[in-house]
Amino acid sequence: MSTLDLTPFETTALWAVLGVAILGLAYAIFLRNQIMREDKGSKEMQEVWEAIRQGADAYLNRQLRTILPFIGILTIVLFLSVYIVPPSAEALERFEGNSESTIRLIVGIGRAVAFMLGASFSLIVGQIGMRMAVQGNVRVAAAARTSFKDALRIAYRAGTITGMLTDGLGLLGGTVIFMYFAKAAPDALLGFGFGGTLLALFMRVGGGIYTKAADVGADLVGKVEQGLEEDDPRNAAVVADLVGDNVGDCAGMAADIFESYEVTIVSGLILGIALTAMTGHIEWILYPLLVRGIGVLSSIVGTYLVKGDSEESGDAMKAIFSGFLTSAAISVVLFGLVAIIYMRGVPGGWWRPFLSTAVGVLLAIVIDRLTDYFTGTEGKPIKEIKDSARGGPATFLLSGLAEGYESSVWNVVVIAATIGAAVLIYLGVPVQQYVDSGVVPSTSVAQVAFVLYGVAMTGIGMLTLTGNNVAMDSFGPIADNANGIGEMAGLNESARQIMADLDAVGNTTKAITKGIAIGSAVIAAVSLFGSYLTDVGKIDPDALASGIRVSQPIVFVGMLLGGALPWLFSSLAIKSVNRAAGQMVQEVRRQFRIPGILEGTKKPDYARAVTISTVAAQSDLVNLAIIAIVTPIIVGLLLNVEALGGFQAGIIVSGQLLAVFMATSGGAWDNAKKVIEDEPRDPENNLGKGSERHKAGVVGDTVGDPLKDTAGPALNPMIKVVNLVSLIIAPIIVQYKGITLGTGVTIVVLIALVWWAIGRSKHMINALEEPAA
Repeated sequence: MSTLDLTPFETTALWAVLGVAILGLAYAIFLRNQIMREDKGSKEMQEVWEAIRQGADAYLNRQLRTILPFIGILTIVLFLSVYIVPPSAEALERFEGNSESTIRLIVGIGRAVAFMLGASFSLIVGQIGMRMAVQGNVRVAAAARTSFKDALRIAYRAGTITGMLTDGLGLLGGTVIFMYFAKAAPDALLGFGFGGTLLALFMRVGGGIYTKAADVGADLVGKVEQGLEEDDPRNAAVVADLVGDNVGDCAGMAADIFESYEVTIVSGLILGIALTAMTGHIEWILYPLLVRGIGVLSSIVGTYLVKGDSEESGDAMKAIFSGFLTSAAISVVLFGLVAIIYMRGVPGGWWRPFLSTAVGVLLAIVIDRLTDYFTGTEGKPIKEIKDSARGGPATFLLSGLAEGYESSVWNVVVIAATIGAAVLIYLGVPVQQYVDSGVVPSTSVAQVAFVLYGVAMTGIGMLTLTGNNVAMDSFGPIADNANGIGEMAGLNESARQIMADLDAVGNTTKAITKGIAIGSAVIAAVSLFGSYLTDVGKIDPDALASGIRVSQPIVFVGMLLGGALPWLFSSLAIKSVNRAAGQMVQEVRRQFRIPGILEGTKKPDYARAVTISTVAAQSDLVNLAIIAIVTPIIVGLLLNVEALGGFQAGIIVSGQLLAVFMATSGGAWDNAKKVIEDEPRDPENNLGKGSERHKAGVVGDTVGDPLKDTAGPALNPMIKVVNLVSLIIAPIIVQYKGITLGTGVTIVVLIALVWWAIGRSKHMINALEEPAA
């Protein structure tokens, strides 16, 4: 911190932020100890739970072996990247007195270590969070035998452990890196954000393939062909399905939101440093960290207040949302206090950064309500989809598609309004003095710098309630697993009803957090886009002086390519699920033909189904990562730095629309099916389970499963991987003039690598489908 010239108050505040990060981790440990003291239930319940636990551990261990070599290679690449371009001016200032070669070494080691730190933290959040969810599910099932209130408390607090790990580790990593590197922090923070984002991509894709392969296989054969219940123990895929809920919705989502949390800190600090260089006010840098510290404190209070009112039944969604609003209210009040006390001297006044963060909190609440409207069981869209099931699977699917398309429009409108609010908030900031002093070339450049900082602060404000958001998401699979354990262990009707009620709420909370994750991904991507413009401007002020001009054909080409990438990525992800689901269907059918399994006198081979999902989930991890990492490098080298900006713009717009569509359609089909299942069972009158309407709902749900839980969520980290790679290579691309023999060979090799990754994915699909036919 030696180059920052901090006041005693600022130094104390920075250490306080570090202390708050540690407090968040201590709170997670406190909740873990609470959960582990709870009863695990009967022997039958523990047998089911042990099978889930072993399956989850096997998946995580195999995934770790798959991705570690790839992480090792990228660590070396990031270390060597600093030898291609000279150190930044901030790095030269921070480590003044050392030779340039020494500074390169320091920055290279810092970026590589930060990359491993980001990857490790993302891995810890996903793995420990998922393992705690597995520990929580059997305890929720045990508590449901006697108390709704206790079952809700255990389920939510088990999920909160993951949320506080996300909060604490994200803030800890960003703060420690900033404290050491000071204004040179972006050089290392890029590695930190890239590590977290890449691991999130792996865990999102792998978890999504695993869970949906098992889910589709279990539903199509168990429900449609055999007419069995959701978690009937005779279904060989049921344990794999329960494991999948954890690896997809706990490990995958936690890592996803963690990397958004990291990335918004990275972009906030980069843009804050740019404003500090322009205005001379260091408050722009420290404010994002102070806001994040407030978020950890408010999440601790809000999550601990989530409790049920009754032993028999209650409104779990009301209790969870009340905790969310409590945290939001505390955050906004404290944002205002910090802004009034600390930001009153910044150009434009304290109220501008305060409003930016407050708008972010409001954005999270609006997306929460919007997603709840389109996917909640009480909303008009779900009732219309449910009614459309009378016409069979086709009309059921068409109705869900229509709602998904509409939801994408309103999500874009909300995000556009949020970015528009950032423009309005910073409209009128006095910037002429910075133009007159030669700090910036024009008032428009200065104005854009303030607006981009406002967008970054909106993203930081939106993810202030990360502890609450991740707790809500993890609550879903915990409740779902508890319900499955109750079904397989034969618990009584009152316990089953409590778990069914929690499970229904969990479906809605999962859909809500998917919406928030997508929204935060877009805001984070826009912030990174702003950081890209800022970093390019530092190296060559003329390179993007006119902005990203879509009117230029080469830039438009870049935008088209960026818009197409999410569709290719989604195609390969869904094909992976399709391949694995086909294997699972064949395996479940094979086991049903074994005498005694359908009669319930012989136990299925659950482990074989778990192995199918585990192996399939690893098949396309490296392929999809190569596509996300290498494609922006090709575009930058082949087209230019401005076209690479167009590429990023295309991927943000296209990816956001596609991700919301897939998440909402899939979630709507799922909940509409569950509404049909809650009807009185009367197949003769086409009502409830076993009816033709129910079968149409199951078909719709299985079509939606890979959309909402694999391809859609995986687009979030994929977009940010592309943005971060673009940001890392920007200093190289902006100095790159024309195609030489060496760069030409490099481009050809990279294109061949992407082509190989796509072809390998398709080859694996064909090779694995043939034996199952």
